[in-house]
Amino acid sequence: MTATPDRRDAMVDGVDVDAVAAAACSCPDVVGLTAGWVGGRATYLPGRRVEGVAVDADAVVVQVRSRWGVTAGTLARQVRAAVAPLSAGRRVDVVVADLEDPPAEADGSRGGGTNLVGP
Repeated sequence: MTATPDRRDAMVDGVDVDAVAAAACSCPDVVGLTAGWVGGRATYLPGRRVEGVAVDADAVVVQVRSRWGVTAGTLARQVRAAVAPLSAGRRVDVVVADLEDPPAEADGSRGGGTNLVGP
């Protein structure tokens, strides 16, 4: 039997961090959430942590991995629109911590770079 977390344990200063994570991940250009570097943004809850979401006194910080080719402004607008209703009146800060790999091109090289493999 799988334990179901108590929904109250996801509340941090009036913000449901699980709902924030789900809303951010539902954005079309978000690949996922990430804590990023060691000591990066995460919320620590009883027995688990929610990577990429932190609640500060004046902001909800969402740290994401972006799809390749999306501008930071487009991504930030998507995440802010999804998360703002859940932020308990706080500002929503979006950190682009990582990008997905560029798509492979038809010739097998990676997009955006020089193919250094010989003939």
